[in-house]
Amino acid sequence: MTTPPLAIVVKGWPRLSETFIAQELVALEEAGIAFELWSLRHPTDIKTHPLHDRLKAHVRYLPEYLHEEPRRVHEAMGAVTALPGFDAAADAYARDLVRDDTANRRRRWGQACVLAHEAGEGLEALYAHFLHTPSSVARYAAILRGLPWSFSAHAKDIWTSPEWELREKLSADTYGAAFGATCTGFGAEHLQSLADTPTRVDLVYHGLDLARFPAPPERALRDADAPLRMMSVGRLVEKKGFDTLIDALALLPKSLGWHWTHIGGGTLDEKMRARAKSAGVEDQITWRGACDQPDVIEAMREADLFVLPSRIAADGDRDGLPNVLMEAASQKLPILSTPVSAIPEFITDGEHGLLAQDTPQAFADAMLAIAGDAKLGPRLADAAHTRLHAEFTMAPGIVHLAKRLRGILKNT
Repeated sequence: MTTPPLAIVVKGWPRLSETFIAQELVALEEAGIAFELWSLRHPTDIKTHPLHDRLKAHVRYLPEYLHEEPRRVHEAMGAVTALPGFDAAADAYARDLVRDDTANRRRRWGQACVLAHEAGEGLEALYAHFLHTPSSVARYAAILRGLPWSFSAHAKDIWTSPEWELREKLSADTYGAAFGATCTGFGAEHLQSLADTPTRVDLVYHGLDLARFPAPPERALRDADAPLRMMSVGRLVEKKGFDTLIDALALLPKSLGWHWTHIGGGTLDEKMRARAKSAGVEDQITWRGACDQPDVIEAMREADLFVLPSRIAADGDRDGLPNVLMEAASQKLPILSTPVSAIPEFITDGEHGLLAQDTPQAFADAMLAIAGDAKLGPRLADAAHTRLHAEFTMAPGIVHLAKRLRGILKNT
């Protein structure tokens, strides 16, 4: 089998929480970019999205833990010593190891050796999703093979990576990326400030492939005495702020009928359920767990308000511009979120949705504003839907990214 010219490195495949990556990969494939997908991890989600089934590229899994495939790793580590870039790659790894002597760092080197050894002779460039672990693997492998590499950065990888590592991945003098893309203006400005030249980093919004979504439902004005049906989609982790939302729900007056549905898994699942029980609101909450995208969209079509209480976590992790906000806008579902990170790049408070501060009272007040004014939600949702179609569709970003990738491939 002929080796595709591009190797794309991802954390895991497929992953329910990363539809933005699946959307991009399918679109790049349809734009004529031939690639092989290299995943650092095996899938853990039971369900997949229909979008995952559309990808035709060959998927290869690197050793998730080096000790699990010792023969494969040993063979690769021996073979790469003959590659022209071995000395430079080994030096880069050694310098990184001095500053980050962890099992994770050693695993990145081992995975890079396997990739560099097993990828065919036709490989011309590498592209990684996320600027932390996947980009480290892509960078080491690229140095080993003497090839260019590139990345797409998102959120956690930008805000929790050490500055020294970001700077070196963004500088030609330290085998940095030929180019990088990131999905928010907020993130792009930060990375450009760390790069040897700002032109190394492009702002490329993910946008939505609106062909994958149904037209929004015809939404009648909610009756004043009808329950307010709220929903959220997001992992139960600190940066999503669902503790604030649960506490806000407990502040709503008894006279207001409401129900909240949560979609997603996460490490804080048990704690959030316990918090809801302690707050006395567990009977008005449905925890649906992980769902595929058709189920998510169907839930959006039936809801009155989408709530995403994003915040900056203690370790600096935060959202970028969550795709679920655009998905909600595609169904003309009113949005309540926070002015964190790049969310205001899509939602202007009071114009395309409501942005509340990270306090239970602020969220309770915003929910009451929607409940008390039947016309407010639809007005905000209409404006967000219009902006989505005008400024946040997928196609422009894919055209730009495909052009950049072709620029680092030899035969395109």
